[in-house]
Parts: sequence; C-alpha cells; structure tokens
Amino acid sequence: MKNQLDQFAESYLDSFSYALDNELILNWYPDRILNLVKGKNKSLLELGVGHGYSTMKFANRFDHYVVIEGSKEIITLFHEKFGKQNVSIIHSYFEDFTTTEKFDVIVMGFILEHVDDPELIMSKFKQFLKPGGSIIVTVPNYEALNKRIGYSAGLIQDLASLSDADKALGHQRLFNVQTLTELVTRTGYRIKTTEGLLLKPITTSQILQLNLSKEVLRGMLEVGVHYPELCVGILMEIEVR
Repeated sequence: MKNQLDQFAESYLDSFSYALDNELILNWYPDRILNLVKGKNKSLLELGVGHGYSTMKFANRFDHYVVIEGSKEIITLFHEKFGKQNVSIIHSYFEDFTTTEKFDVIVMGFILEHVDDPELIMSKFKQFLKPGGSIIVTVPNYEALNKRIGYSAGLIQDLASLSDADKALGHQRLFNVQTLTELVTRTGYRIKTTEGLLLKPITTSQILQLNLSKEVLRGMLEVGVHYPELCVGILMEIEVR
C-alpha cells in the first residue's frame, strides 16, 4: 500500500464522482471535532492531508499543528490549492512516523480504511497522546441508509464489499459501528462519543439530479449526528483506558 499512495491522488480532485459527499462531510466533521475538543486546543497531530478541508479549519485553531502525509503528490496538491498555512506537514508513512512530542488531540480522519493494519496504527499512536487527550476517528460506514436501501432493492449484493468508488479512493475495508467499536476497545481505548456523518437516503447522483438546497443538505448532516448506524460516515472520540 505504501508504494501506491500517489495513484489515488486524482480521487482527491473536485472532478471525482463523489466530490459532493467529500465536500459535505469533510467540511462538516472538522467543526464537530472542534466542538468536541474544546479546551484541548493547544496541540494537534493529524494523520493525512487528504482534501485539505480539515487542515484549513485546524490551521489557526491550535498553537501547534502537525500533519503526517505519506503521498508527496497529495502534499503538492494541497500547497497548490491552499498555499502556505500554519501547519507543519511531514512526509512520512504512518507506520514509520516517530516523535518525542505528545499531543492534546490526534485526528485520524478517514484513515483506517486505507492502511494495511488498522490495529497497528491505533496501538502505535497511543504513545503520542498526552494524558487526558483525545483521539478522533472517522471512517466510512457500510451500513449507511442509502446502501441499506440499495441492498434491499437488490442493487447491492454485499454491504461490506468495496464499491468502484471505494477502490478509486484506495479503501481496503469499510466499517460499521460494531466493527469500529471492536477495533477501538481491542486496542485499549474507551469510547467517549459516537456521531454520524451525513444521513443520505439516496445516491449521490440522485441528490445532484434533485438539485437539493443547501438547507436540505445541511439538514442531512445535522440529523445524521444522532444516527451513526445509518450515516455515510462514523465519528468517534476515544481516550486511552
């Protein structure tokens, strides 16, 4: 997987077929994180630059902010789009990263579905968290409402299988609330909060055809907070046991 990261860079462009989902969720979840970690905003370690939405939102909210990114191409795309920001971006694979620093908050935003060994990552980064600190994890949910409806209609044969869009993004697996909970507890964490990210009853192409208002789209985000089992993504705030 390490040697393949750059090939997925095109899926981080605005032309990607699921760009709407990305825009909605990736602009929304950083605000949810900032709300959850109030009072813990001195230092942040984030895994992955991704689309850069969270990086832009976090850049001026933490005294010390470090991002680890394994793809040089994605780092280049970020700088081309956003320029210089109040953030230190380190080119390193998560598995290889090391530091003597400890952070108040660690964010793993849509990372665990990509890596070869999620359990290794969860266990490794425990050492970089300050006592009393929080780790925020977000992952895609294979039991999202739109997928459940597609499965019931016979359009999807297996909820947990990877779609073409998942493969284009470099996903190696998907999660639901149960499997994420099992991973978190197995690696020595306690769950503080679980939220849903985007309650989507229909497909992205159908949403685009309906030309839904910004107010309706925001409603899907706001209502989804309370229904993680049905949302496109799952957000968990966790702490070391």
